[in-house]
Amino acid sequence: MKIALATDDGRTISRHFGRARQYAVLTVEDGAISSRELRDKSAPHWQADRPHESEQETGAHGEGHTDRGKHLEMLAVIRDCEVVIAGGMGKGAHDHATAAGIRPIVTSLHDLDEAAIECAAGRILDEVGRLH
Repeated sequence: MKIALATDDGRTISRHFGRARQYAVLTVEDGAISSRELRDKSAPHWQADRPHESEQETGAHGEGHTDRGKHLEMLAVIRDCEVVIAGGMGKGAHDHATAAGIRPIVTSLHDLDEAAIECAAGRILDEVGRLH
């Protein structure tokens, strides 16, 4: 199973999907990590001149037309992954990942390896209450 995890440091899960600088892409086979790579995200919110432009347009973070395009760009980098994991994300990003065929998971876990192994084993909890 190929899993993308939002990260800023290559070791821990970022608390915010949109602002994370990279993805750690881990492949888990037979309960162990068989490969890993770091991929730069395209169009993360931290690169935008006005990161919350759509909030002003729609009143909801991550659900405006501008954010949809940014989310689709960010997800294109991991289109070969089955799952994307972050410590938090907006409802818009969550919905756009689902529509792109990538299962989004929001977790309170911090360690990349632990989260990937738990996910592949079907034991990770999707903490949708952490959506913002």
